Amino acid sequence: MTVENFPDRTITIKNQEYRYFGGTSYLGIATNTDFHKILFQNIKKWGTFYGSSRNSNIKLAVYNTFEAVFAKQLGAEASLAVSSGTLAGRLVIDYLSKSITSFYHYPKTHPSVLAPNSLPLFDNDTLHSSLLNNTTEEIVITVDAVLALEITPTSFAFLTEISASKKITLVIDESHSLGIVGKHGEGIFNTISTKNLHQKIAVSSLGKALGLSGGIIAGNAQFIDLIKEESIFISASGANPAYLETYLQTQSIYTKQRGKLQHNLAFLYPKIRINKQLRFSQNYPVIYSNEPEIYTTLLAQHIVVTNFNYPTYKDTMHRIVITANHTENDLKALSLALSKKEKF
Repeated sequence: MTVENFPDRTITIKNQEYRYFGGTSYLGIATNTDFHKILFQNIKKWGTFYGSSRNSNIKLAVYNTFEAVFAKQLGAEASLAVSSGTLAGRLVIDYLSKSITSFYHYPKTHPSVLAPNSLPLFDNDTLHSSLLNNTTEEIVITVDAVLALEITPTSFAFLTEISASKKITLVIDESHSLGIVGKHGEGIFNTISTKNLHQKIAVSSLGKALGLSGGIIAGNAQFIDLIKEESIFISASGANPAYLETYLQTQSIYTKQRGKLQHNLAFLYPKIRINKQLRFSQNYPVIYSNEPEIYTTLLAQHIVVTNFNYPTYKDTMHRIVITANHTENDLKALSLALSKKEKF
C-alpha cells in the first residue's frame, strides 16, 4: 500500500484512518514539532544539503563537533558521520576485506555488514570449527546489536570460546539499538569487553530512533583515520550537516521522547499475553509474531503493522512497533486486538 504522508501513530489508507504500529521511528522524532523547529533553523544555516567531499578545501565545522560528541556518547575513541547506514557498513567491510580473508557472521546479520565470503558463526548452535583451532589468523565477526526478530540485545558470551590464536575484529550494527537501548540510548558498544578482542567497530544508520539523515562509524581513532583515507569516503558527500547540528541542540527532546517510550512499554507490557507466537520485552519497542494471519487480522481492526519479506529471514516478518508517540488509547486498542484471537 502506498501513502501520501509520513506514517506516524496513524496512517490514512483510501481515506480511512488506521492506527500504525510499524516503521522504525521508535522515538517519534520524525514528526516531533519541537525537533522540526530547530531543524528548520539549521536548514537555513547549512542549506538543505551539502553535496561536497569531506576532504574538500572547505570543511564544515559541525562534522568534527558532532563526531566528537557522538563518540563520547557511544564510549568510542572516535566516530565518523557518513551519508547512510548502508554506506557505513560497506565502508567498514570493504576496508577490512583488503587485509583479512576470514569473515564470520551471526545468524540474521544485516546484509550491509556481510562480506561475500562470510561463513556462519554457528553450525547447529556450535561455533564454527575454524574458530576453535590453533591457526593464528585475523578474523572479522559481524553481528547486529539487536537481531531481526529478536527483542533483547545479542549475547557476546561466544567470544570467550574462540581460540586465543584468533585476532578478532568485531563489527556491531547498532541501527536498531541506538537511541533506545542503554540508559541514555547509547546502544551496546561500550558494554562489550573481552580480552579476546583486537578491536570493535560500531556501524549504524542514524535514521531510525534518532530520526537523522545519515550513518555513523565508531571505533578506535586509528581505524577511523584509515577509513577517512578510503576513496569511497573521499568521493562521497557527507551526512546532512543541518541534521547533525540539530542532534547536538536537541538532547533534551531525545531524553523526553525516551521517557515517553519507556512509559508506553511499561503501560502495554502487562496487557500482552506472551506465548510462543508473540514475543515482547518491556525493554524493547517491538512485538514479533510468527502467526501468518496476524497482519490481516489486525488490518481488519484498523491496525497496520510491518509486514514484508526480510532478506535474512525465511518467512514473512510481522513486526509490531511501539513508539513514543502512541497514546494509551492506541496501546489499549492494540492489546485488545491481539487478545481477540486466542491463538495469538
